[in-house]
Amino acid sequence: MFAVIKTGGKQYVVKEGDMLHVEKLGTGAGGTILFDEVLLIDDGENTLVGTPLVANAVVKAAVLEIFRDDKVLVFKKKRRKQFRRTRGHRQTLAKIQILKVFPDRTTVPASELDVTHAPVVASTPVAPKPKVKVKKAKPVEDKPVAKKTAAAKAAKPKKAAETAKPKVRAKKAEK
Repeated sequence: MFAVIKTGGKQYVVKEGDMLHVEKLGTGAGGTILFDEVLLIDDGENTLVGTPLVANAVVKAAVLEIFRDDKVLVFKKKRRKQFRRTRGHRQTLAKIQILKVFPDRTTVPASELDVTHAPVVASTPVAPKPKVKVKKAKPVEDKPVAKKTAAAKAAKPKKAAETAKPKVRAKKAEK
């Protein structure tokens, strides 16, 4: 008996005992999970095809391990523009083993469909952000703007560059 299930935006053909690497699930390692998005079930004699899902069909799987995939490098470049960017990405995956395919969950005892959730363990601890002290800005005093009068402008002493006479260069004698 095999089934086609949908998880993480992808479809997988599975049968009992299969090992798969799927995108990270909501449970940690050591738990079990039920996939209720079953698209097709075939037992050798009968084939159940969903429209789009098979009603009441369930696939039970055990989560064996949570791990990170190999790094994929993304490189962007625009020629003659001095633009280059390199980014890396590592997808978090779950290694699962298919335990049982149930075509109709209503006929299966509840003990077979029990789901144990192992605690989800964060891969890296997150340190708290340090607190930043914010200095208060000093209030700006409103000072009256003084207008310069013509007498004040005339009384202002001139700079030395304005009073000095420009130097005249002497022309070199031609030979």
